[in-house]
Amino acid sequence: MRYFFLFLLMLACVGSAIAFDLGNQYQVTKTNSHVMMNPGTPDSRQGGETVADAFVITTLPFNDVGNTTDNVDDYDVACPYSGSTSPDVVYSYTPAADEFIRVDLCGSGYDTKTYVIDGDMNLIACNEDFYYGDPDCGHFTSCIEMASLTGGVECFIVIDGYGGDAGDYILSVQAVIPPEPCVVECNGDVEEGEPELVSGYLDVYNSGCNDNTGLYPFQFLDTAHIPKIDFCGVSGWYDEARDTDWFIAVLNDWGMLTWTLDAEEETYGFLLGGDVAGCGNDITVEEFMTAGPCAPAEIEIWGIEGDTLFLWIGPTDYIPPMGFTGNEYDYAATFLGPQCATTRVSLDSIKCLYR
Repeated sequence: MRYFFLFLLMLACVGSAIAFDLGNQYQVTKTNSHVMMNPGTPDSRQGGETVADAFVITTLPFNDVGNTTDNVDDYDVACPYSGSTSPDVVYSYTPAADEFIRVDLCGSGYDTKTYVIDGDMNLIACNEDFYYGDPDCGHFTSCIEMASLTGGVECFIVIDGYGGDAGDYILSVQAVIPPEPCVVECNGDVEEGEPELVSGYLDVYNSGCNDNTGLYPFQFLDTAHIPKIDFCGVSGWYDEARDTDWFIAVLNDWGMLTWTLDAEEETYGFLLGGDVAGCGNDITVEEFMTAGPCAPAEIEIWGIEGDTLFLWIGPTDYIPPMGFTGNEYDYAATFLGPQCATTRVSLDSIKCLYR
């Protein structure tokens, strides 16, 4: 593939990246390079050891700091990684009325995991790797953006870690207002056509290099000859996998394509590089955008006429967000070539410009 020059127009979140996972299932374990271990200094300024002696949060917003290395491993949930032996600490909170909260570990010094459970140990919400190399919040630190709590019912916030990691943590808990439900209306002329995502689904439709049958199916977009394609797609989750859609497009005679994406759930759009055609081991993400919910993002791609583009669309996470029901959500993508003015202009009007 030839080298592309890209100019980015950011409506939601657009940026450069080379370290994204294109798979449809999470890795069973992280490599050592993924894990950040910084034990810090043990102290007694922290949550309780178990739910029985949890530190009580009485009002929000709430902030605290502590260290987990002098605690023991009491709890664990799959989120999506399981089998953690990390020590954990517990806070409790009882909202006066139904409420949504954000639990943020931004700035913590190790590979964290956090989850909210009820008194019967039922999982309410969880997160492991919200931040990836954020200069302020750290690498593989956790944040639950929105957990739904029932008024008068005690819940427990557990601060845990990946594997056996432990260390200094920074905890912020605050009430948040949930956004209005996102509905993406797509009136496109091209439907994706993928079968319904159900339990036991085998994705051989446009699963690209995630296909395990040897077919490696890509969906073709005729961007070389059609000046504008409004594409209606569906993505989501089935069993323990996310649906990833892989596309092939071709640059038109102008060598320019504007790709806009919006979705009902947070969704990545990737421009891929490397040996995508052969599904090799050196596939890279040359550029990316994060779209949705109801927050469009856009990339302008410049190159040479006839250049092949490999594109990827899929959920940002391997598991659906808390509160998501069903298996599918809608997304809309527009692929637009240069638009030329077609207004009829008289010769006299042109002469007037030079009088």
